[in-house]
Amino acid sequence: MNGSRIAAVGHYQPAKVLTNEDLADLVDTSDEWIRSRVGIRTRHIAGPDEPVDELAAHAAAKALAAAGLTPADIDLVLVATSTAVDRSPNMAARVAARLGIPQAATMDLNVVCAGFTHALATADHAVRAGGASRVLVIGADKMSEVTDWSDRTTCVLVGDGAGAAVVEAADEPAIGPVLWGSVPEMGNAVRIEGTPPRFAQEGQSVYRWATTQLPPIARRACERAGLEPADLAGVVLHQANLRIIEPLAEKIGAVNAVVARDVTESGNTSAASIPLAFSKLVEQGALTTGDPVLLFGFGGNLSYAGQVVRCP
Repeated sequence: MNGSRIAAVGHYQPAKVLTNEDLADLVDTSDEWIRSRVGIRTRHIAGPDEPVDELAAHAAAKALAAAGLTPADIDLVLVATSTAVDRSPNMAARVAARLGIPQAATMDLNVVCAGFTHALATADHAVRAGGASRVLVIGADKMSEVTDWSDRTTCVLVGDGAGAAVVEAADEPAIGPVLWGSVPEMGNAVRIEGTPPRFAQEGQSVYRWATTQLPPIARRACERAGLEPADLAGVVLHQANLRIIEPLAEKIGAVNAVVARDVTESGNTSAASIPLAFSKLVEQGALTTGDPVLLFGFGGNLSYAGQVVRCP
């Protein structure tokens, strides 16, 4: 085998929906204020009895079913999350236990909003190196648990959820070379810190960085895959804010691509946002098998990672 591919995807969101009108009862805000600044209408919120690993396991089970695989077929589980409550056991081990995956290697990756694309690259590298044959790659976050619900600058943004992909060996590479990096001097611009941990960010700094510095980086990810942006059928960026997603997608130059805008109904779900939005596009039939799709994550640590994949 010369590469890897995404065999199937799946996603999961909690049943509870929090609207902008609901938020207006908590803080000084309004539906018009939220829509005009971040483009979000609703978000899904997990209950106290729905931990991160449960969200992750639901999404992973759907991806496994879509791939026609059983838990025993998986030999590596990677969970991208920044909202794990405990240091050990990690979320990947808990997902493996929930699904009954025997003897798999289990690892968490904390690269916040760029976590899924980092984990996807790690899975691709593991398969290419012969360290794994089939990998469950999951992005899952419970942002509601690290949010100050009295802070209207952050509480209007967040949502909970999970998305997953099954990665397996392939004759021809269908996951392009990753382009990843970070801006350490700006690492404090997006934070989840303190006791209890709380999400905070410097919104204007992140907006300027994302809309001015990231477009050429995303175009380089396309170059590494041997494609021009105009060749893309889909663009799935981290679902941070519609005012970031739309100008960034335009500046990348993906003029023929479907652009994921799941942020409008799901909010910012951090590491879950890319696989969640990607899985929805596949489920809706907006993308078809073999379509080239740019996945590009960015955010916490001021880290970024992106690659072009072929749609399962």
